[in-house]
Amino acid sequence: MALTLRKHLAMAAGVATLLATGVAPAVAQPADPSRGGQLRRDTEAIRTLGISGVQARVIEPDGRQSVATTGTADLNTGRPVPADGYFRMASTSKTLVATVVLQLEAEGRLSLNDTVDRWLPGVVRGNGNDGSRISVRQLLQHTSGIRDDLPGYATPQEYYQQRHTVYEPEQLVDLAMAHEPEDFLPGDGWAYSNTGYVLLDMIIQKATGQPAHQEIENRVLRPLHLDHTRWMGTSPTLPRPHAQAYQLFGPGSRTDVTDQIPVDYENLSWVTTTRDENRFLRALLDGRLLPARQLAQMKQTVPVSAEVQQLWPGGRYGLGLVERPLSCGGTYWSHEGGDGGYITLNGVTDNGGRSVVVSMSEARGDSLEHILDQENAASALIDHALCAGAPARE
Repeated sequence: MALTLRKHLAMAAGVATLLATGVAPAVAQPADPSRGGQLRRDTEAIRTLGISGVQARVIEPDGRQSVATTGTADLNTGRPVPADGYFRMASTSKTLVATVVLQLEAEGRLSLNDTVDRWLPGVVRGNGNDGSRISVRQLLQHTSGIRDDLPGYATPQEYYQQRHTVYEPEQLVDLAMAHEPEDFLPGDGWAYSNTGYVLLDMIIQKATGQPAHQEIENRVLRPLHLDHTRWMGTSPTLPRPHAQAYQLFGPGSRTDVTDQIPVDYENLSWVTTTRDENRFLRALLDGRLLPARQLAQMKQTVPVSAEVQQLWPGGRYGLGLVERPLSCGGTYWSHEGGDGGYITLNGVTDNGGRSVVVSMSEARGDSLEHILDQENAASALIDHALCAGAPARE
């Protein structure tokens, strides 16, 4: 989730209209008929909310895959949604950042108890912000109390004016430092902070001498052969194929927002596919990326705020990883992402055996009701996919 609920609500205003024409039916490539049917029904349920395009992929413990797509990739041409199209990874990339930080901790190159000032002296200062009291662990877990003040757009005009503006990480941190921290001491509360992950990128570069995106490439993407996960830097375009991304700004103001530079381009400029995102999450949870001690630390969670509980009922946050309950019992691990019209939810079982990713190429951010409708429909798809192989509960 690239945006807090407040920020998500501020991004657009208006009412979504259901697509009456030019929409392709859901298409599934099932690993088994029962799974393919449920996945198809769940993608259709998302589309009927007014979402222009949906793609979903489930991977079974034995590696078999089910894929379903529905809607259109382009409202102008009506072309179908590609089954493995690129989309902006948005805040799912926080899990990539957290993985690299924990690898560095395993190598003894930094400590989760290091303060921000240890690596970035004087950067977190002013208006009650104090980098000497905030740890790397607290940045990872969103318990630092650092407030966000990321630039954004609430109208089509603002989008067109700002979509190619580049902000350096230091500028984004300075914007946050103009505000007092959240009303809790570091470690004593929870508030989602994109700025905290901007600081983690900066710490990775200090500790390694390489930009964070290069460390992610070397440590995660290449070893896993994730050839369709790419850092786009300040390029505003996506590789092909991809669905166009749409944002709602008001009645009759559905706008194509595909062409833009993410505000936090160092952190949020990643694109990926449902295949690669599944493979990354599976590798992380089955222990291929982190030693057991670091993976266990990643999975030590705290409750999220009451505001975010609306999106993630029963959700808890670890170190760049979210734990959510399953209707069939137990929990799953995930980190959704939402930015620039692309909204993506994902989930993987505790041992990395079964995974699912659903990417939507339209954001219904005009009202809390619509945000929750979209979130709940996508969360139901995740739950059904991960519970499909679970034994029936008595």
